Amino acid sequence: MDYKNVFYPESKFGGFTSVDGTIAFYNRVNALLSPGFVLLDYGCGRGALADDPLSYRRGLRNFKGRVAQVIGVDVNLQAARNPFIDEFRPLESPQWPLSDHSVDLCLCDSVLEHVEVPEAFFAEAKRVIKHGGTLCIRTSNLWGYPALISRLTPNRLHLGVLKKVKPGVIDQDIFPTYYRCNTLAAMRRLMGKHGFECAVYGYGTEPSYLSFSRFAYWLGTLHQKLAPGFLQPVILGFGRRV
Repeated sequence: MDYKNVFYPESKFGGFTSVDGTIAFYNRVNALLSPGFVLLDYGCGRGALADDPLSYRRGLRNFKGRVAQVIGVDVNLQAARNPFIDEFRPLESPQWPLSDHSVDLCLCDSVLEHVEVPEAFFAEAKRVIKHGGTLCIRTSNLWGYPALISRLTPNRLHLGVLKKVKPGVIDQDIFPTYYRCNTLAAMRRLMGKHGFECAVYGYGTEPSYLSFSRFAYWLGTLHQKLAPGFLQPVILGFGRRV
C-alpha cells in the first residue's frame, strides 16, 4: 500500500509530499544556478535520476543543457555512461581531476556518507570551487534512524535491505558507508575550516524506508514532525566559498 497518500494527502496533487527531501534540496540548488556555470557532480553515479517516476522531480535534478557544462566525477567507471553529464572524469586519487578555481557549483548528493577522509574532500572542494562559488551537500544524518539502521547492518547485506525499501536499487548503487562527517556540528566545522560560509541543517522527510508497515510508517511521520533538527534523517548543507 502507498502510505504516502494516506499520511501526506497533498501527494495526490503532483505526486510529492510537502516534505519531499529531494525537491527541497534541488529547489535550492536550482535557485543558485546561472546559465554560464560549470557544475561539478561529485559522485555522479550511473544517472539513477532516470529511475525517478516523477517527471517534475527529474527535471529539477537534470542540469544538462541548463548550465554551460556538467562535469561528473566518480570512482566507478560505469558512471561514464551517465546521460545527464557532459563530461566524465574518473576519481582515481584523493585529488579531484579538476583545475584550481574551475567550478561554479559543486553538487554532492548522497555521497558524503561514503567518503572515508572528509578533510581531503573539503580541501579539494576549496581548491576547485571559485571564490563566491557554492558547495551543495545532501547526506544521511549519523543520528537519524536510517543511518542507525544502516550502521547496524553489515555492508554485504545493504543491497538486500535497500531493494526491499527502495525498488530499482542495483548492485552498482551500493558502496561502503563511513559517516565520518555526518552530523550538523561536524559538517559546519569542516566547512568553516576550509573556507566556506555555510548553512547546515537537519531535514525531516517522509519515512519512505518504513513503507513495509503502516504502523512503522506512522511512527516515522511522528518522528518527522516532532524530532529536533539534529535527529532528522537528512542533513542539507550549503556553503559559499569565501
